[in-house]
Amino acid sequence: MSGRGLPALSGEAGLSRYLTEIRKFPLLTPEDEYMFAKRWKEHEDPEAARRLVTSHLRLVAKIAMGYRGYGLPVSEIVSEGNVGLMQAVKRFEPDRGFRLATYAMWWIRASIQEYVLRSWSMVKMGTTAAQKKLFFNLRKAKNNIGAIEEGDLTPEHVATLSDQLGVTPTEVTDMNRRLSGGDASLNAPLRADGESEWQDWLADDTIDQETRLAEREEMGNRHELLTGAMKDLTDRERDIIQARRLQDEPATLEELSQKYGVSRERVRQIEVRAFEKLQRGMKAAMNTAALPAPA
Repeated sequence: MSGRGLPALSGEAGLSRYLTEIRKFPLLTPEDEYMFAKRWKEHEDPEAARRLVTSHLRLVAKIAMGYRGYGLPVSEIVSEGNVGLMQAVKRFEPDRGFRLATYAMWWIRASIQEYVLRSWSMVKMGTTAAQKKLFFNLRKAKNNIGAIEEGDLTPEHVATLSDQLGVTPTEVTDMNRRLSGGDASLNAPLRADGESEWQDWLADDTIDQETRLAEREEMGNRHELLTGAMKDLTDRERDIIQARRLQDEPATLEELSQKYGVSRERVRQIEVRAFEKLQRGMKAAMNTAALPAPA
């Protein structure tokens, strides 16, 4: 499957034109989507594949904009997301009963995250599981505690984020400095007249309902996989994972160390081990269901 016949995306200057072009492609009804998916699966009809891809280009753009804060060209992030979308269409099984958008989200995000991590490796960003988690979650965690100012974090914020994300204070500080190096704002003007902003081109009420439905379906799939994988944990591992990663206000290492009578470091080790077991269990279940594993 190739990208021939898709709107051209040539650098940041052409991004606004691209976003305008993809809004012209119609969304598919569930019945049409199933028909085109069957035609591609059984006959490798290139027109069917094109219809499936073009009807989801806006979904790629929406997801891609969530990665705009990593100092990379938005046009390249969108292009990587489109690669993931084409891979999803190629592997989509229409008879499994879920929508293409639900399935494609995994591939789009995985493709974008691989590109981001590959690009940031040039500045020697760590690639351990904890570092990847820190890289993709630090901004959200900062917002949650009100640490939205630019520049270095306060010692109190560093300590809180270190505890929440399971990394050292030094790692939090270093990653924050790297991420603060650049940010492509959605409020940046598209043209010199200042009349139009990036975010204006993303609003599209016609896709909101489908996106919300796809996200609910994806969340349901994730919850089912997580519930199954949690059964493989010990009682203590399950309790620590729930307290540290599945609550709106995660418990601190200190709180759990007092509860179980072990050191903070021991709690952190148990959390890491339990999370790795969860990942293995969820990936195995995804492979069985022919779903792509999360990055």
